[in-house]
Amino acid sequence: MEEKSCIRKEIRRRKRLFATDELAAQSRQLMERLLVHPRILSARVVLMYHALPDEVDTADALETLIGMGKKVLLPTVVSDEDMELCEYEGREQLHEGAFHIMESGGNSFKDYDSIDVAVVPGMAFDMKNNRLGRGKGYYDRFLAKIPSAYKLGVCFGFQFLESLPTGAFDIVMDEVLTGNDTSIRSL
Repeated sequence: MEEKSCIRKEIRRRKRLFATDELAAQSRQLMERLLVHPRILSARVVLMYHALPDEVDTADALETLIGMGKKVLLPTVVSDEDMELCEYEGREQLHEGAFHIMESGGNSFKDYDSIDVAVVPGMAFDMKNNRLGRGKGYYDRFLAKIPSAYKLGVCFGFQFLESLPTGAFDIVMDEVLTGNDTSIRSL
């Protein structure tokens, strides 16, 4: 746990080295790549996230996905351990939820088997597609419920590390898109 906390602290330090407009430009580039990804293009149902200030910004991509005819889902924190999904149909549905995360006020979504792609944020990712979250375990617990969904992590280049400490309950991504113009896939 201590090692994970140190990595989170280091990632926060690295982020402060970038100006807001630099991170915005990197976010746009990453989302452009995401929106033409073959898994996204063929998907009917996409689990996304609405970014916190230190994550790859997804706001415009959410609208683009809707325009592409995709069913877009956003997580909503419902307890100290769980999140559920709500349909997202536009910015007017957003409201601030737990941890200051913008959540959708849309209909609850329970058809987990129909989720084609889950786009997942993280504090850090590594060469083996391991993910380090914020330490609460929300995504790991939820991703275990959607084993057939393609798990696509996204991160800035400074969040991509050689290796990360992992635990028994950590969910590995199928692929990670980084700000280094690289895409890492599991073998």
